[in-house]
Amino acid sequence: MQTIKENDHEILLRKCSLWADLSEEEYKALDVQDNYKEVRKGEYVYFEAYNHNVIYFIKKGHILLGKIDDDGTVITKDVLKPGDFFGQFILEKNSLDGEFAQAIKSDISLCSFTIEKFIQLLKKNPTLSVKFSKLVGLRMRKFENRFLNIIQKNTRERLLLFMHDLLAEQRGNRPVLGDTIVISNYLTQDEIARLIGSSRQNVTTLFSQLKEEGILDYEGKTVKYHQVSKFFANER
Repeated sequence: MQTIKENDHEILLRKCSLWADLSEEEYKALDVQDNYKEVRKGEYVYFEAYNHNVIYFIKKGHILLGKIDDDGTVITKDVLKPGDFFGQFILEKNSLDGEFAQAIKSDISLCSFTIEKFIQLLKKNPTLSVKFSKLVGLRMRKFENRFLNIIQKNTRERLLLFMHDLLAEQRGNRPVLGDTIVISNYLTQDEIARLIGSSRQNVTTLFSQLKEEGILDYEGKTVKYHQVSKFFANER
């Protein structure tokens, strides 16, 4: 594994929206140099965690969050990208309920804090505290919406809603210009299927249908949306 140089740490950390607006003085006060961790592809950051005392921020690479049920089946909870956070992000030591976090696709780089140290950081910086609270709220709402969709929607509807959210995530607050947009993609069809509670075969079939209907093309590393206005016609 190639070790990240010390002067690259700040650049990586600031890719996370939580830290992006920190002043140089505030960044130095974080004392993050000793909090960096690198994990090889396929290795676990933690496995079947219950009492875990750390919150992690992804600087480079992707993390699979999951859980193994009583039958030994792996349940995918989320696939996270650079800038996302995981671990004890609600700042309680016993909230992971057997979750695991695994490095996928490539080696990863993380910045981590114990709950106690992170709470101290939030107390010292009220603006950071408010920003973090909003991010946690958005994260929890994302999980809730995904769960409700699995219960209430059919597979096609769930896939379209998921692709809507993927586009909205990259679009941000930018207005929709034109009716065709190409975005980068970090999710395999199998990962998408697991996240929406379906099978890869069903998702592959649906992507073929959506391509034939001129709605979107899933092209592996990119997704091309052909009817963007329809995706945002009724913002949820």
